[in-house]
Amino acid sequence: MIFQTFLCIMFVLCLFLPVFAEEKDAKLEEIVVTATRTETSAESAPASVSIVTKEKIELKAPKSIDQTLNDVPGVFVRRGKGLMDTLSFITLRGIPDQKRTLILMDGVILNNPYTGNVKMGGYYPEDLERVEVVKGPFSSLYGGYAMGGVVNFITKMPEKREFTFKTGYGSSWDRGKAMDDMRRIYASYGDKLWDRLSIFLSYGWQGTNGYPTDLNVQTSKPTTGITGYEITSTREGKTAYLIGDKGDNRWWDDGITIKAQYEFTKDTKINFAFMRNRYEYNYDDPHTYLRDASGNPVWKYGSVSESTFLPGAGGRIQNTYKIGLESNLYKDLKMKLNLSYLDTEKDWYVTTLSQATRSGCGSDPTKCGYVSNTPAESYMADLQFSLPVFNNQILTFGGSFRHGYADTKEKYLKDWRDEDSTTTLKYESKGKDRTYAIFIQDEIMLLNNLTAYVGFREDWWKTYDGYVNDVGKAGYPKDYPSKSKSSFSPKLALVYKPFDTTTLRGSVGKAFRPPTVYELYRTWTSSTGITYAANPNLDPETVVSWDIGVEQKLWKGAKVSLTYFENYMKDLIYRKTVTSKYQELVNVGKAESRGVEFEIEQRFEKWLRLFSNFTYTDSKIKENEANPKTVGCRLTYTPLWRANIGAEFEKSGFSAMVIGRYVGKWFSNDDNSDYVNNVYGSYDPYFVVDGRVSYQLTKFAKLSFSVDNIFDRKYYQYYRAPGRSWFTELTLNF
Repeated sequence: MIFQTFLCIMFVLCLFLPVFAEEKDAKLEEIVVTATRTETSAESAPASVSIVTKEKIELKAPKSIDQTLNDVPGVFVRRGKGLMDTLSFITLRGIPDQKRTLILMDGVILNNPYTGNVKMGGYYPEDLERVEVVKGPFSSLYGGYAMGGVVNFITKMPEKREFTFKTGYGSSWDRGKAMDDMRRIYASYGDKLWDRLSIFLSYGWQGTNGYPTDLNVQTSKPTTGITGYEITSTREGKTAYLIGDKGDNRWWDDGITIKAQYEFTKDTKINFAFMRNRYEYNYDDPHTYLRDASGNPVWKYGSVSESTFLPGAGGRIQNTYKIGLESNLYKDLKMKLNLSYLDTEKDWYVTTLSQATRSGCGSDPTKCGYVSNTPAESYMADLQFSLPVFNNQILTFGGSFRHGYADTKEKYLKDWRDEDSTTTLKYESKGKDRTYAIFIQDEIMLLNNLTAYVGFREDWWKTYDGYVNDVGKAGYPKDYPSKSKSSFSPKLALVYKPFDTTTLRGSVGKAFRPPTVYELYRTWTSSTGITYAANPNLDPETVVSWDIGVEQKLWKGAKVSLTYFENYMKDLIYRKTVTSKYQELVNVGKAESRGVEFEIEQRFEKWLRLFSNFTYTDSKIKENEANPKTVGCRLTYTPLWRANIGAEFEKSGFSAMVIGRYVGKWFSNDDNSDYVNNVYGSYDPYFVVDGRVSYQLTKFAKLSFSVDNIFDRKYYQYYRAPGRSWFTELTLNF
């Protein structure tokens, strides 16, 4: 049925679309690599592709790499409290959670083996040459995680000597409402030596004193005589009381990038890359809004203790190593070999007081806490060949191997303010996985203007060495058995150009995601006696998706695109309540999503671009044995509507941009019970407008000034989102 619908819609579009054909807009072709693993024009790619160029990144000047995509159709970027949000994510086409979208950096998989998520802190947009977003299932080329699509961040490799230095400062418009005292510095050097050796070095640092993002909201009403609180509600509508905040959420991160490439011949080159990315967050003194009859601050009442005001710090250190080799082996046979190692040296956070068993903390129980640290690593090897055959085909084939390992240890702290004051082990879980794969794709030019892409990939996945020790609890430690599974991921795509100004494309394919080490082995028992069990018998999640789309050039500088897509998800992993004291993860879910991506732009020569786009995604849970009342509810972390409208201007050394972004209401509870807006913990609909202007002072110096959330829109993305803020920056280029 899916294939029949796909072919019928393609036929109808082929019949009726030619009436819109107009003058061809002459401009350089955009080249994309991620969609086929080989260089191809974006117009001919077998998928809906968005490319964010270096020029666009420089114009927007985002402060994190994920924010380069926050105005791209079909892409949802969640960043709830500015830089300090370690839970930021990128998802595509209504398929929720970062672990179902594959994130690459120069082809290296950034999805960590512990949870499948990606933490963006410490990566700098200034390092990027471009970002390629390929929407739709792509396990046929890339294997696991690529259920919603692939995002590939591609870093620079200069062709000539260049030096960049940037420094800037900014703060909130009204102090305490956004990132206060934001400082930023970045420097890079690139060169090409002896016509063969290219190098690129960069270092960036940024930090902020933050603002109060984490509020203290309690459902227990302050006792008689206490004032200063605000009556509010939980996101589920239960009456609650805002009694304070946990202090200004401070942050710093930095990143080092070292790249080198040596060209032995025109067709043979070797490259090396190293990146070290760090971040750390903490909080200054908390604030209580409560006062007693004498006006003295109140930190506790009834069952609410002062520990509810205390937050914990956290951070991460991650190293990425990559070696790549490209060569023409024989005539037109091209080979690419990539070897990489992702080393999460440290990934930690502190939990304070009430969450820890005080007997493990030392002599002063008021300082009790524990630190959780999850070092992880993954090795990857990817070998690819491409070969033209029969004058009308290009075969791309190869294989890959990936090994992942993660080990979580929780240790008691003598003082929760010092993450190094560890004592005894509280908890440990660990496990490994590995995947072997082979893939092949045949690009067939059926006609001069009609190309078919047929491909598949087979992945053999295994998890093993699972271990859990919830120290002191009955039944621990536990060793888990190994498990193996294979997944077949086919894909078919057609690209048809009935006119030079018209491109039609459609595709249908299958993708999968294997369960993570966290889902397989992270079993633990809370202080209240509830066991949250992992499940070493989990199977991979799968999705079958299809889409149909058109891109039409209308007149000089104008184009429009429209894509319709559907996703059918199966074996989704949910947490099931077995008894009042036992919950476990199980494969029970089915879900569907369908939607439309629309984009239109008008360029006036090279100096002005107007654009607008919207994404509509209707998603529903179709089956959930773990929680049947969720059937018919919208998928979590999936807004129904997203839209962007903006203008970009560049002329005579002056540049400016303004972008308005709308995101509709979305839910974090799978039963959609978190329906209340404008309260701490809710995910509100919002429309914010950001703007930036810059001027080229001299040949080498540029000054810029930007304002985020110009209209000071107040909303929550679980945390209190940043209000209006400003930032000014000086850039030197030599």
